[in-house]
Amino acid sequence: MTSDGIDGEAPTLDQARRQVEHYGLEVDPQAVLVAVRLISAGARVGRMTEVHFARFGLSTGRYRVLADLEDHGGEKSPSRLAADLGVSRATVTGLLDGLEREGLIARRPSVEDGRGTVAILTARGAQLLRDMAPEHFGRLEAMVGGLSVEERTVFLELLARVVRGSAALVAD
Repeated sequence: MTSDGIDGEAPTLDQARRQVEHYGLEVDPQAVLVAVRLISAGARVGRMTEVHFARFGLSTGRYRVLADLEDHGGEKSPSRLAADLGVSRATVTGLLDGLEREGLIARRPSVEDGRGTVAILTARGAQLLRDMAPEHFGRLEAMVGGLSVEERTVFLELLARVVRGSAALVAD
């Protein structure tokens, strides 16, 4: 089951059954199929997202930092950014370094903790977000345009449940 689930190449339930039987496992082949297709879909959406953000000179990570700063008044500590974005502090530092070089963010000493710094969304960074918003949000809407409002509501609930269940992949 290695296909990416596009244009009829998706792994099938029969393939999942054969693999489960091959290994002599007592697991639900349909559950395996759903998980494999979800992983594949996530990887494909991730690749498409990188192409999308590259149009604006960004990566997904760089966009997420800018958007998070905007959502929080334009200012946040790197450690808080890392925690809120679910990435390492080193990852945030690298993202901030690049964004700062391009003038999209600035850093200044923290008034709360003199030893730390805060990242600040610059006017240039805020303008980039404004400029890209119509195309960005339009494309997001188009991505799920094949789903009705009711289907999107169900999808969001199902997705939340799957995300909670994803901890099973790393549980001891």
